[in-house]
Amino acid sequence: MYKSEEEFLKNYNPKAYDPISLTCDILIVSVSDEAQENYRKSSKKHMSILLVKRDTYPFKDKWCLPGGFLKVNEELEECPKRILKEETNIQNIYLEQLYTFGSIKRDPRMRVVSTSYIALIDKNRLKDKLKENASWFNITYFEEEKEVLVILDNGVEQLKFKIKKTLKEMTTDRYKFDIKENDSIAFDHPLVIWSGIERLKNKINYTDIVFNMMPELFALGDLQQVYEVILNKKLLDPAFRRIIAGKVEKTDKVKTGLGHRPSALFKYKKK
Repeated sequence: MYKSEEEFLKNYNPKAYDPISLTCDILIVSVSDEAQENYRKSSKKHMSILLVKRDTYPFKDKWCLPGGFLKVNEELEECPKRILKEETNIQNIYLEQLYTFGSIKRDPRMRVVSTSYIALIDKNRLKDKLKENASWFNITYFEEEKEVLVILDNGVEQLKFKIKKTLKEMTTDRYKFDIKENDSIAFDHPLVIWSGIERLKNKINYTDIVFNMMPELFALGDLQQVYEVILNKKLLDPAFRRIIAGKVEKTDKVKTGLGHRPSALFKYKKK
């Protein structure tokens, strides 16, 4: 037995422990307007995520989330910012920690534990030009009781994966997720993607995260579309009003020029 901290550190052998590496993976989710040929029509919103194509092994030429290894002399919260800039050229966006993924076989090279991060933005408001290996994929999903089919499409390629849902706690409606089918996305990133979407669906009901991507002034119809796209369902007006109660306040401005009567503009009611 060691008699002091100094004696322990003097005899400490780091090689006695199995090696393990730490990474960061970043899920950038955008809810934005589709391009409309007729400017008088209101734009339909869609949800998309940002992927990068790998140019090295393992999983060469597969799509994945922006991600990379934590440097030995790097603070954890600085890692996703650096990686996002290096892999996509996007910077200065608000990132929240999502989950830690540590399945033993999630990376064929070695034991890797990843801390994932998530951001909700409007990609049309970004000023940074994406790197050539990065692409936005529109996301559509079909959720059933025991599985979810997710389809990603960037206009050139279409990617699909299925997630298995297993109920963990009936009283809280919490599920365990596993990858059921996947042949186009690297690592366990389908699991990270779906876990992030699920987290986002929950957070917009009890937090104000959605306002991070809204302009300063907005019509309630536009805000409702954002909620509906994320939740993947149509909201009745009374249900939507309950969700945003106390979160917005009406201004004296109006939205015009879309071929219908002007809409009142609102702003986020800061706490």
